[in-house]
Amino acid sequence: MAWNQPGNDGQDRDPWGSGNKGGNSGGNKGGRKRGASDLDDLFRKLSSKLGGKKGGGGDGDNKQPSQISGRLGVLALAAIVVVWAGSGFYTIKESDRGVILRFGEYSGVVGPGLNWKPTFIDKVIPVNVETVREQATNGMMLTSDENVIRVEMNVQYRVTDPAEYLFSVTNPDNSLRQALDSAVRGVIGQSAMEQVLTTNRAFIRDVTQKELEATIAPYKMGITLLDVNFQAARPPEDVKAAFDDVIAAREEEQKTIREAHAYRNEVLPMAKGNAQKLIEEAEAYKASVVFKAEGEVASFAKMLPEYRAAPEITRERLYIDTMERVLSNTRKVIANDKSNSMLVLPLEQLMRGGNSSAPVPKTSLAPKVMNPNTNNSSSYGSAPAQQNSGVRGDAVRVGRQ
Repeated sequence: MAWNQPGNDGQDRDPWGSGNKGGNSGGNKGGRKRGASDLDDLFRKLSSKLGGKKGGGGDGDNKQPSQISGRLGVLALAAIVVVWAGSGFYTIKESDRGVILRFGEYSGVVGPGLNWKPTFIDKVIPVNVETVREQATNGMMLTSDENVIRVEMNVQYRVTDPAEYLFSVTNPDNSLRQALDSAVRGVIGQSAMEQVLTTNRAFIRDVTQKELEATIAPYKMGITLLDVNFQAARPPEDVKAAFDDVIAAREEEQKTIREAHAYRNEVLPMAKGNAQKLIEEAEAYKASVVFKAEGEVASFAKMLPEYRAAPEITRERLYIDTMERVLSNTRKVIANDKSNSMLVLPLEQLMRGGNSSAPVPKTSLAPKVMNPNTNNSSSYGSAPAQQNSGVRGDAVRVGRQ
């Protein structure tokens, strides 16, 4: 090397030129001086940029490196604090709640939105509190009548207390599933096979939900049961066909019962309506008969004084009125007792003013009416006399002579 060459008394051994005492400015010594001055200028510029003092004495040049290192440390610390503070911001979803752990210990719960935590001090665990979760159980179970059936049931629930959900039990979902399996087996074990398969499914579901709520209540899992669904209950495959026939027959029975109820609901109101109609008609007929009888009684009561004053005349008048009322609704026949033939006159048509072109039929008199008074040809007279003997019918009426 150049500083190891002989003849310079080892002065050139120092590569930085520290051993140069003369004023020689040429060669390697001048290069070394320029390198030292450039380094000093670099430090001075850096110091001026960082706010250091300018000027140069020997003491100032020695203090500048320590000041620079101190300022760099402060800047580094400030940068670390800014990064640490910025890393503490976090967001909780709308459906979640954040459980805060401070140095591993439960501290509180934060709501959804933008939040801040001191990094490396707090830890936030988000827990979904709006999603409906589900646990299911199934298996072969023994009934109270010593039959085996396969039951499938599930439970729907939601987390309502995030802190209890995380820290009350080790695994709340698995604990809920075990509690559901225990509750189902207990209820099925107290029920008959026919009730589980057909009639008491809703009752078994309600009892199972109550048993499950009572089981998990002491553990404070932080969950709320929403519903328990009884999905399926099937007998073993070996006897499944027979049970299907039983269920089909039971459904047919229920269908027939429903049809009978529908027919009863259709016929019964109609029968009640007809019965009520008959009752009302009977009541109306009863009222009309009673009123008519009362009217006749009142009429006879008014007629009684006249009858007492003139009994014969009143009796004759009553007879004439009665015969008028009777003969007005029957056929009239005028008979001639001098011959065996009878002339029938259509008096009804003559009284109505009708014109009949049909010939008048002649029929024999049967039976023949004997009238002792031959001078009168009318069927009845105005004076009361002895009643004619003979047969009186609808076709022939004999009046009093």
